[in-house]
Amino acid sequence: MRPRHWARVVVCVVVSTVAASCGAGGAANRTADGRTELTVATFNEFGYEELFKDYEAAHPDIKITQRKTGQGAPHHQNLFTKLGAGSGLADVEAVEEGYLSQVMARSDQFNDLMEIGPKGVTPDRWLKWKADAATTRDKRLIGYGTDIGPLAMCYRKDLFAEAGLPSEPEEVGRLFATWDSYFAAGDKFVAAISGVAWFDSAAQIFNAMHNQHDVGYFDSSDNLVVESNPDIRADWNAVTNAVAKGQSAKLTAFSTEWNTGFKLGRFATKTCPSWMLGVIETQAGPENAGKWAVTDAFPDGGGNWGGSYLTVPKQSRSPKEAAALAAWLTAPEQQIRAFQARGTFPSQVEALENRALVEHVNDYFGNVRAGALYAAQVQKVKAAQHKGPADGQIQENVFGPALQSVEQGKRADDAWRTALQEAKKAAK
Repeated sequence: MRPRHWARVVVCVVVSTVAASCGAGGAANRTADGRTELTVATFNEFGYEELFKDYEAAHPDIKITQRKTGQGAPHHQNLFTKLGAGSGLADVEAVEEGYLSQVMARSDQFNDLMEIGPKGVTPDRWLKWKADAATTRDKRLIGYGTDIGPLAMCYRKDLFAEAGLPSEPEEVGRLFATWDSYFAAGDKFVAAISGVAWFDSAAQIFNAMHNQHDVGYFDSSDNLVVESNPDIRADWNAVTNAVAKGQSAKLTAFSTEWNTGFKLGRFATKTCPSWMLGVIETQAGPENAGKWAVTDAFPDGGGNWGGSYLTVPKQSRSPKEAAALAAWLTAPEQQIRAFQARGTFPSQVEALENRALVEHVNDYFGNVRAGALYAAQVQKVKAAQHKGPADGQIQENVFGPALQSVEQGKRADDAWRTALQEAKKAAK
């Protein structure tokens, strides 16, 4: 779920547990009628509302109270502040993958779910790379995987046809075969149609490219490698060159202007992790149904962008009860229901083979079998990119603003130097 964060696209779940037993955080909370109270704090949408009701019905001694905020950044700021303070956390905290590295750096403050979780809930239930990302070097499982964000490409069929480009999903593969071919098609598009950009935002394109690499902002030893990683500079050059040629709509993702851009057709293509389909449908509106299409062709292969985990901090007052709820919410059956409710794409192996997923048809995107399409995209992801300390901050607070400054007229080389300086500050 990321968004970078929508939906997720992602929801951060905090379960402030209250149970009959006492955990590391002290005595459990109870409601007036004697039930154990579990408080669940979320950002964006996970599709859990109906699931909470069902869990309560099956566990009459449990009361779940949900707290929801609009975006993930405030949730994570609160999480890390209370980790530092040593108190105040809920019993279950959901962590978006862009912030997971910071949690892993503080893994001693989180329970090992292999110890406190239900027996039989083991890492092999999840895609290997999904579980590996939440497993410490000493093999402690810190988080149960929720959603993921396999990448495809969305585009406006009508605008492609108007520009003289192939417009059917099975025809556009060659345009999206590589990033070079993608940007070359963008040159043709902006030359053919005035007033419409090829893509929405330089940062959104850069993030998708960056997430495909084996090594990102940090190496596996958590050393910052922004300056020495040639892939990062190559991505920067490709994206900023496209900006200079007029391919970017220069919109800040998830801003009001960006939302309106879908409705008004301000850009023709969109990097499309699975959760983005819901964003496009919501923002483009019913008047644009059938104009957007999604294809399994993605430049230079697949990738993942987004997803979260449910963790149980050692501050939890009822760690076993919290782990039981987190395990149930992330089980295959519930992952399918969350997908049906909010489009959050499952990370459990069994869920990826579920008929409700693979036979799911999205009528807004021309009756495409979106479940099967994204399930196939998942198989292109072989490993999760290592996310080092401050990875999320560097992506959102360093490279995002730096690329926006290029869109606003700053020289690309000057913006690059600024990004390097700010990345080093963020990594300290």
